[in-house]
Amino acid sequence: MLDYSTVTADADLENDLRALVRLSIAEDLADQVDWTSVCLIDATTTGSCDVVPRQAGICAGLVTLPWIIEEFDADIRVQCFGNDGAMMPAGQPLARLTGNARDLLTCERTVLNIISRLCGVATGVRRYVEKVAEYKANVYDTRKTTPGWRLLEKYAVQCGGAKNHRRGLYDGFLIKDNHLQLGGTSGQARLASEAARQALAWSDCEIERMHAPTLVEIEVDTLAQLRDVLPTGPHIVLIDNFSLEEMRQAVALRDELNPRVELEASGTVTIDTIADIAATGVDRISSGALTHQATWLDLGLDWADQTAS
Repeated sequence: MLDYSTVTADADLENDLRALVRLSIAEDLADQVDWTSVCLIDATTTGSCDVVPRQAGICAGLVTLPWIIEEFDADIRVQCFGNDGAMMPAGQPLARLTGNARDLLTCERTVLNIISRLCGVATGVRRYVEKVAEYKANVYDTRKTTPGWRLLEKYAVQCGGAKNHRRGLYDGFLIKDNHLQLGGTSGQARLASEAARQALAWSDCEIERMHAPTLVEIEVDTLAQLRDVLPTGPHIVLIDNFSLEEMRQAVALRDELNPRVELEASGTVTIDTIADIAATGVDRISSGALTHQATWLDLGLDWADQTAS
C-alpha cells in the first residue's frame, strides 16, 4: 500500500532546524552579546552541562544538538547519551555539552526550547499510540503544525511511534469538501467519484519537470459519498467526523465494494476517543492534536562539573 513519506534526520530537517536556530539567535542577541555572561564569566572559563529531563518521556531531537551548536559557532563539544524514540527517565541526562562557559550559557535557552518542544510532542504521541496498540489502525499526524516547525514536529511524531501524513500540498492529492464544493458545474458540487477519477488521472504525471504525487486521498462526509467514491479506487478515503456506528458501517461498505481502499478516520479524535475509533476497524486515524495540543517536556541544563579557568 502506498503511504506518505516518513520524516527523518535528513538534509531537509537540518536546513529547517538551522533556520530556526538563526532566528533564535537573532531574538536573543540582536547582533550583540550575552552581556550577563560577558560581565560575570571570564572568557577562558570552561565547563560541562547536562541536558536533563525533569520528567519521564520520549526522547526526540537529540540529533539536532550538533546543528544547534554549529549555528552558534560555539566552542562546545556534544556528547549524546540517549537515542531519539527511546524512553527517558526523569533525572537521567540525555546529553552533555562541554566547552566555553560563556558559549554554554548563551545557547542554553535555544537548546532547551527546541529539545523540550520535540520531546513533548513525542511523549504525547506515544500515549495515543499505546491506546490503539491492540488494533490494526495506525496513528497519523496532520499539517496542523507550528509554522516553520513542520518537519521537526513530524520528526518528533515518528519518534513517538506514530506515522507522518503528507508534508505539504505537494506530496499527495487530498480532495476535501471545499474542493468538491468549488469544482462542480452549474452551481452543483462535484461528485466525489468524479474528483477522485480526475486526481487518479493526474497522479504521477509530469509538468515542466515537476512530478505529481502518486497517492490519492479523498475526504467524504457521508456514507452515500463513500459508496459513490469506493469503486473509483482512491488509495485512501478520509471519513471525516463520522460517528462510531457510521465508522463501522463505512468499514463494512469498504470491505464489500473495494477492500483495497484504506479508511482514515479524522475529527473528534482525542486521547479518550482514539481506542473506540480504532475498534471500528479503520486503517488509519489522523489527529491534529498530536502537534497542536502538545505540551513541552520540562528539561533543564545542569552543570555536570565545577567550571575552571
